[in-house]
Amino acid sequence: MQRIVILNPKGGSGKSTITTNLASFFAARDMKPTVMDLDPQGSSIRWVNKRDPGIATVYGIAGFEKKAGVTRSFALRIPQDSQVVVVDTPAALDAQRLPEITRDANTILVPVLPSDIDIHAATRCIADLLLIAKIKREEQRVAVIANRVKRNTVMYRALMKFLHSLQIPVIATLRDSQAYVRCFEQGVGIFEVKPYSVREDIEQWQPLIGWLTQRDNVGTSASPLVTTHTESRVVATPPTTSIPSGITPVTAIPEVANVVPPTVAPVTASTAISSVSLEKLYSLSSKGSLNSASQSADKTRSAQLPYWFLQK
Repeated sequence: MQRIVILNPKGGSGKSTITTNLASFFAARDMKPTVMDLDPQGSSIRWVNKRDPGIATVYGIAGFEKKAGVTRSFALRIPQDSQVVVVDTPAALDAQRLPEITRDANTILVPVLPSDIDIHAATRCIADLLLIAKIKREEQRVAVIANRVKRNTVMYRALMKFLHSLQIPVIATLRDSQAYVRCFEQGVGIFEVKPYSVREDIEQWQPLIGWLTQRDNVGTSASPLVTTHTESRVVATPPTTSIPSGITPVTAIPEVANVVPPTVAPVTASTAISSVSLEKLYSLSSKGSLNSASQSADKTRSAQLPYWFLQK
């Protein structure tokens, strides 16, 4: 069983959004994920309760509740058929609780917003993970998600430069999209609605899903759901019952044939970007090309710059 912890003591960074949509991905793969909500606001557990019984199974554990006559370990027990646990942590989390929360985590994801306040909070959060929780960089258990970003902005470039300085892998940049709001209201995730309506959002999740697949080996069939360069086939999902009105379930999930998850390898002199300065690469994260001759070919690569460039 894999355990993924979504952590950032700064409130409003998008922890619940990432938690619920990760759970929806694993649910679409019939992995019966468990959402463990430790946040007293209960956003993630409310999303679980919104889900209709007819759609893919997602278990929910309200870890913030204290029930009389029940031990803590019993209250937090994971269903036996659940293959993945996604933990949503609270805001203003005491740094002394980090060792307890991250002890059994295979992966720790830190969402960061492009603002000066959030950058400062992320600095403290990652420092506490390294110094108090004793997370070692070489274990590669910690990764950053740049959340609600708007490319071609000064703040986005500042965020990318800051994240690179931490020497922590940045595995995804997610845009500010209303699709997440609509899905949350229906108790589903972006991986459980019609792919054409959220194609751009799903594409931005591909580096994250690929990194989780490689790092934690989560699910033998967990390949990216959408691609623009590879011929795909459609795999039908089992029929469901009692779908509520207003929800568009997934009737077919596009699955990429023969896709190898992205590898985490250091940038060497043999790569195409060996002669490009760091400042140039930061600029490319918004401009999208290395030179005019290869502009069209590099637009796709620059869109994933935070993932393939910052791996060390």
